[in-house]
Amino acid sequence: MSTAITNDVRITVETSYQNNRLNNFSGYHMFAYRITIENNSDHTIKLLRRHWYINDINEGKQEVEGEGVVGLQPVLEPGASHQYVSGCSLHSDFGKMHGTYLMERQIDGKLFEVTIPEFELVVPYRLN
Repeated sequence: MSTAITNDVRITVETSYQNNRLNNFSGYHMFAYRITIENNSDHTIKLLRRHWYINDINEGKQEVEGEGVVGLQPVLEPGASHQYVSGCSLHSDFGKMHGTYLMERQIDGKLFEVTIPEFELVVPYRLN
């Protein structure tokens, strides 16, 4: 599990390998990640955008960015949290991801970034 706190917003990431025969035949390794976003600030915030940096040991680095997360732009009141699950496929059996969320403070429209901590995507047999 990886955790980062930026501007009183806590991001926690948990990963799992999706062992599926279809993935093995296609040459890809599929990973799922669950992200929990906790608003520990005194203000209501809205997640506007995401920006990912993905490092596949065989394919190199790539960037992915876009609006919201899994089709949503969640609004979090003080003390609230939002959790979602998404995934990433890699050609190799090892990779890493990290990134940022662009957030908006609802009271005044102030924009700020929140760090998504680096986390590893590792096929279980690599851990032995």
